Amino acid sequence: METLSLVDVILGEGHTIDPNVVLGYKTGRKIEITPLTIGPHAKLRSGTVIYASVEIGAHFETGHNVTIREENRIGNDCAIWNNSTIDYGCVVGDRVKIHNNVYVAQYTTIEDDVFLAPGVMIANDPHPLCTKCMQGPTIMSGAKIGINSVVLAHVVVGRNSLVGAGSVVTKDVPEGVLVVGSPAKVVCKLDELTCPFGIVQPYVNGIDVKRRPEWDTVAPLVRPITRPKGK
Repeated sequence: METLSLVDVILGEGHTIDPNVVLGYKTGRKIEITPLTIGPHAKLRSGTVIYASVEIGAHFETGHNVTIREENRIGNDCAIWNNSTIDYGCVVGDRVKIHNNVYVAQYTTIEDDVFLAPGVMIANDPHPLCTKCMQGPTIMSGAKIGINSVVLAHVVVGRNSLVGAGSVVTKDVPEGVLVVGSPAKVVCKLDELTCPFGIVQPYVNGIDVKRRPEWDTVAPLVRPITRPKGK
C-alpha cells in the first residue's frame, strides 16, 4: 500500500517512510489548513498518522501507530514511539523523546531534552468538558517524567527535574528535584541521587549522564544484571 497524502506535504530529503503511513490528514476542526512540513532524514514507521498544519524539524522518528494532530510544532531530533499521541496545538522542542503509550493533551508545551517514559498521561482541563481554560502543562528543558505518571493541567515541571514512576503531579515542580507520589511531593534534590551500582553519578547540576562526557567513557554492565542487596 502506498503512503497516503490528503493535503500538500513537504518532505525533506533522505526520508524513510513505511507502507501504511498517512501524511497530511485533514482535520474536521475549523482551522486554516496548511501543508504538513517535515524536515530531512525523517523515519516514519507503519501506522503513523500525521495531520495537516504540522511543522516538524529534522531527524524525526516515529514508532508504529503514532498519531500527531494538527497545529503542532515539533523541533529537531525528536522521537515518538509506539501507540503514542500528540493532540493538537502543542509545542515540542528539540531532542525530545516520547516513549510508548503516551498521551500529550492539547496546548501542552514540552521544551528541549525532555523525556516522557512509557504510559505517561498529560491532562489539560481542570474541569473536563468545559474547555474554556483548557491548557496542558509546561514541561521545562531537561525534565524527565517517569513511567505511568500523570501531569495535570497548567502545571509547570521545572528544568532538569525528575517525576518518579506512577506519580500524579498536581502542583508546580521546582527546578532540579525529584518528586514522587500522589500528589507528587519533593523527595530530594536531583543531584543527591546515586547509582545503585556506583558506576556513575546520575545527575550533576541537574544534567543527566547521557548529556555529559561520561556517557562515552563509562562502560555498561554486562547483562543480566543483579541489583545489589538493600539498594
